[in-house]
Amino acid sequence: MFQLLLLAAVLLGGYVVLTRTLFRRSVCRGNAAVAGRTVVITGGNTGIGKATALHLARKGARVILACRNRDKAEAAIADIQQETGNTDVLYMHLDLASLKSVRCFAEAFLKTESRLDLLINNAGLVADGQTEDGFGIQFGVNHLGHFLLTCLLLERLKEAGGGRVVTLSSMAHRWGHVDFEALAVNRHLGTGRYSWQFFQAYCNSKLCNVLFTHELAKRLKGTTVTCYSLHPGVVRTELSRHVSPWQKIFIEPVARLLFLDPEAGAQTTLHCALQEGIEPLSGRYFSCCAVQEVCARARDPAVARKLWEVSERLCGLS
Repeated sequence: MFQLLLLAAVLLGGYVVLTRTLFRRSVCRGNAAVAGRTVVITGGNTGIGKATALHLARKGARVILACRNRDKAEAAIADIQQETGNTDVLYMHLDLASLKSVRCFAEAFLKTESRLDLLINNAGLVADGQTEDGFGIQFGVNHLGHFLLTCLLLERLKEAGGGRVVTLSSMAHRWGHVDFEALAVNRHLGTGRYSWQFFQAYCNSKLCNVLFTHELAKRLKGTTVTCYSLHPGVVRTELSRHVSPWQKIFIEPVARLLFLDPEAGAQTTLHCALQEGIEPLSGRYFSCCAVQEVCARARDPAVARKLWEVSERLCGLS
């Protein structure tokens, strides 16, 4: 009996520690006015993106879900419109695994939308494979597609004044590294059929998100546009939909018990989008609705600059 009580105490203690550290919740207190402003959210049809879209639509923003799957996007739009009463929510096709699709999206957006106030680079995946252009799928979708999208929409953001670019990274960036030689030869930052291999590639792509934001902030100095990267928390989303069934057997029970739901996972995104007074923190990394320091390699200015230059060449911008 004593052993059972001890075990229960240890499990309860572990649960409390985890929910106050790794799985800690936070609440966005930002309340900047967004009524009448235009927001683009990549991957806004599910998970954190949909929760973010719901909140911004409720505040009166014009929300554009930039997604690959039309059916899922239209279902999400119907949910958002019904819950918020905001009919100014629409779908535009975007496949981040295709640089051509990114360019088509940007061209269509610039022709039809007169302003852009908030770009939320939300979409991401954990998977193996290649993009349409032959890049590793995680490097191509998680970083390169968003890099090109941001560059193509940057002037429209500047025109609106006070625009923001919010890019979802992850605490996994801590375990990432950028091997430029391997990237030049292989066109990816890691691949392989084993989960540990494409998880490492995921970490590398998330490091790219932080470095990209760091360099973007430098290039935006002198403008009113600011940018932020963030860790949304460990969230129960479709991010791991490409992992094997046996891995899901182990992940699902833990996810149901400990992982944040998408609404909780959207709070730091919303903080970076809506919190007033954080403009001096442009280029910084946030977690739990607060700025957080990153490791040395995630703020290395030489690596950030080189990643930008390499990304420009890979996207055909230079």
